[in-house]
Amino acid sequence: MITTPSWGGADDGRGDMGLFDRLRGRGGRPGRGRDDGRRGTLDRGSQRTDLKHLEEFVATRRGVEGYVEPRTAVTETTIVLVAADGEWTRRRIDGPDVARRLSRDLSIPVYDAQVTGYPQRMRDWSARQKQNRLS
Repeated sequence: MITTPSWGGADDGRGDMGLFDRLRGRGGRPGRGRDDGRRGTLDRGSQRTDLKHLEEFVATRRGVEGYVEPRTAVTETTIVLVAADGEWTRRRIDGPDVARRLSRDLSIPVYDAQVTGYPQRMRDWSARQKQNRLS
C-alpha cells in the first residue's frame, strides 16, 4: 500500500494534499490557514533552535554581520551570519522583519543579500575550509 505524506493544512475533501498542491499554495502549513498571503514551500519554518544557534554564533565571534536571503519556492527566508574572519552560518528565519529585529537585539548590521551580495571574506573562509578538507 502506498501512502501519501501528510503536509498538514486544508483538506478539500478529495483526500490527502499532494506535493504540487503545497507548492501552488493549496492547503497550508500545520496550524495555519492559507489566508496569511504566503505561498507554500518545501522547507520547514524556523524554530527556536535556529534562533538560539544564531544568538550563540554572534556571542562567540567578532564583527558579525547578517545577510538576509529571500524566501523561495523551496526555502523559507534565511539569514547568513558572517564573522570578521569570514566564518559563516545560515539558518531559517521567519521573514525579513524578524531578521531586522534579531539584528537590532544582537546589535549587528543586517543587509539584503540580493542587494549587497556577500563579503569576500566569506568566500575566502569557505575556500580555506575546502582546502583543509582536501589536505
